[in-house]
Amino acid sequence: MIYKNDKITVRSIKEADLQLLADWLSNPEVLQYYEGRDRPHDLKMVRERFYLKDDETRCIVEYEGQAIGYIQFYPLEKDSRREYGYTDTDGSIYGTDQFIGEPRYWNRGIGKKLVRSMRDYLIHQRKADKVVMDPQAWNDRALACYEQCGFIKKKLLKQHELHEGQLRDCWLIEYTAESALS
Repeated sequence: MIYKNDKITVRSIKEADLQLLADWLSNPEVLQYYEGRDRPHDLKMVRERFYLKDDETRCIVEYEGQAIGYIQFYPLEKDSRREYGYTDTDGSIYGTDQFIGEPRYWNRGIGKKLVRSMRDYLIHQRKADKVVMDPQAWNDRALACYEQCGFIKKKLLKQHELHEGQLRDCWLIEYTAESALS
């Protein structure tokens, strides 16, 4: 287990989660916001993308004991730091990506609880100076959630991510350790 906070548990993915991830990542409702509806994942694709790489900490999100989503976090590497404009800082910067894969858990405030708990975990346990994300600019629901969790828009990343056949603009958003102190 990575951490437990209130009703949310974040734990490392296991082999037994393979089918669960494939189910979520083949659901058009979920794919509309994460990966794109033109990229449904089968078991082979999930294994290659989520199990065979070691560059991120990949986790299942449980709410009241029920697996409902996915979150990953990772220290920002040199290339990403340069792309995001963090070339003049030596501090610890973590990125994170997440989705709730069970649509019946959407619009219940769980996303905010998840983002806040991961933000706090990275700041306090992993000693991150900054936590960043790059949600697509059109995703008003996600941006509103992140802003309510204290993240601030820092930079528009033009044509940053391929989604459903189009390069989409994304916002670089950040939360700083100094924010946690105020």
